[in-house]
This record gives sequence, structure tokens and C-alpha cells, in this order.
Amino acid sequence: MRKIVTGRHLVARSAITLVAGVAAAGFLVAPTATAAGIDGYAPEVARAAIAELSAQEGISPEAVVEILRTQDASVRTLDQVTGRLGARTAGGYLDAKGKPVVNVLDAAAAEDVRASGAEAKLVRHSTAALASAQDALESVPAVKHTSIGLDPKTNQVVLSVSDVATGGDLAALLRTADQLGDRVRVERVSGEMRLAIYNGEAITGGGTRCSVGFNTNRGGQNYIVDAGHCTRAVRQWNVGPSQGASFPTNDYGLILNTTGSAPGAVTLWNGSTQRITSHATATVGQRIQKSGSTTRLTSGSVQRLNVTVNYAEGSVHQLIQTNALANPGDSGGCLFSGSVGLGITSGKGSGTSYYQPVGEALAAYGVTLNS
Repeated sequence: MRKIVTGRHLVARSAITLVAGVAAAGFLVAPTATAAGIDGYAPEVARAAIAELSAQEGISPEAVVEILRTQDASVRTLDQVTGRLGARTAGGYLDAKGKPVVNVLDAAAAEDVRASGAEAKLVRHSTAALASAQDALESVPAVKHTSIGLDPKTNQVVLSVSDVATGGDLAALLRTADQLGDRVRVERVSGEMRLAIYNGEAITGGGTRCSVGFNTNRGGQNYIVDAGHCTRAVRQWNVGPSQGASFPTNDYGLILNTTGSAPGAVTLWNGSTQRITSHATATVGQRIQKSGSTTRLTSGSVQRLNVTVNYAEGSVHQLIQTNALANPGDSGGCLFSGSVGLGITSGKGSGTSYYQPVGEALAAYGVTLNS
């Protein structure tokens, strides 16, 4: 759904920044001492993440701090182990304490994983078998308000079907899921899966409001990487013209930034910022932050990867799914973990939010993150 600006237009600040917001109310304030010393996290981001994740997960603020301090090294371990073992693994994730778990297919691979300092979990289905199951589900004509994604924690592909699912052939989709046996889990959810258009510090054009995603550059020229459904809808923004749009299938776009300001930092709405110094792929179980002008700074965890979401406007593939709160007004902005950029806000479901991996967008346009 596209938010239309009526009456007084919301105008972006002259200094355009990546956007995350700290809500003025609604967060429990963790003690300052617990927010100190988390590498890559601005103190304000750490405090908000500690408070929200502690409430969501029912754990102490001190436990959240330990998770946030642990997970970056855990992600690196996962990447190294799964890269080295290749097809002998079936993906991996971070457990409730932020520690790495690698799915393996045999005892020898399990020993190798344990020797690397990660937990090994023996599973039944290979990456190839799960990919084949996902391909089979996606070969059925798309049904609006459904999604299909990989859950390495259960070693399954998850088919989420909303109670308002329409179009395509829902009966055929469910039949296919049943035929694939325990490689697929069907999950019933409520509400629409919709584009959560606009995020963060507002940009406007043609009566429409979206938001800055990631400030980038190419050959000395600044660009904004944003949601494709935003840049497809509007040719000229108050910060510059749209230069590209990939939507549906993907959900990324490019805006020429003519403002003369493009810092590589997330505004926190209180005069301070969170630097973004790199980008990476997301990991299931990773604790993350999401920014947006409607819900501002929210926190959560990565739930699934390689998710296909069948919006009413078209299907988008290979998205990141999280349980961080997002609402209309949040699209285009940043998914990040401390100083690491992960994705661009695409849409929302019931208790879920979806993100375009930022690395794919950077590669498509040949741009690099501003520092």
C-alpha cells in the first residue's frame, strides 16, 4: 500500500541520512552500564535493543548484552564452517544465546563442526532437497498473501498461508506441500502481506512519501539505495530523480542524491547517529534493528531467509523475514545489526517484516556504502 501525502508535504532534512528512530516512549530503559561496550553499536541503539529484546524474549538485559557481544563472531564462524564443508552441511543459524549451530548430514561432518567451536545438529534434509521443495512450491501459480521461505532451525521450508490468501490456486499449493512430506511445514497466519511503503527520514515526490535507505556512491556521485516499489512509483523526489527500479521479483531501486549530503550513518532522531561501516548477509537467529518513520527503531530476530512473498502487487523473492515491528510508513529504510547493514524494508505480514538483502542491490547498481 502506498501512503499518499495530503495537505502539508513532509520534507526531508537537508542533511539526508540513513534512518532509524528511537521512539520517544514505549521502550523500557536499560541501565546505561549494560549498554556500554558492545562493539559496533551506538549507545542509543544498544539501549533500545537491550530493552526491547529483553521484553520480547523474556531474558535479562545482561543476557541480551552477551548475545549482542557474541553474535558477530558466531556469524563469522557459521560462514567459515559452512563454506568449508559445503554440501556436507544444510545451513545454520544462531541459537537462543547467539551461538552458532550448523546443520550436518553425517557424523564425520558433525565432528568437523564441533572442532571449529560450533554446535553440530544432525538433520535429515540436505540444502539441495529443501531447495527442490521450495522450487516445487514456487512452480504453482502464485497465491496472494502467502510466503515460502527456509527455516534452518527445523530443517524445513515453511509455507505461510494467510486467512485472506487469494488468487492463484490455493488448493494446488496445499496439495503440493502435502506431497513434499516433512520437507515442508504449513503455517496459518492472519492478515495481509503488504508493502510497508516508506521509512525513516522522509523523501517526497508526486504526492508520495518514502524514505532514505542506504547512502552510497559510484565514481564520486552519491546515490540512495531504496525500495524498488518506491522508485518505480515516483520519478522525481525532493532529493533527486529515480535512476532505477527492480520490482516485483526484487525490491530495490536507486535515487540520484543531489542534496550534497550523504553520510553513512543512521539518524537516531535525537541528534546522534549509528554508523554503518559494512554490509553482510543476514543469519537466522541474528538479533537485528529496523528503522522507520512510523515505528521508528524496533528490534527483533531474523526468522527465515530466501523468502518469497506473494504481495498483491507481485511476488518478490529471496527476502529476509524478521519479527521486528514494521508498519505502513516504514518501507525503503534500513535493516541492520549494529554497524552492519543487512537489508532494505520491503513489506510486512502478521507479526513479520520482510527485507530486500542490501548486498544484492549494491551489486546490481555497482555502488558502495558511504562511510
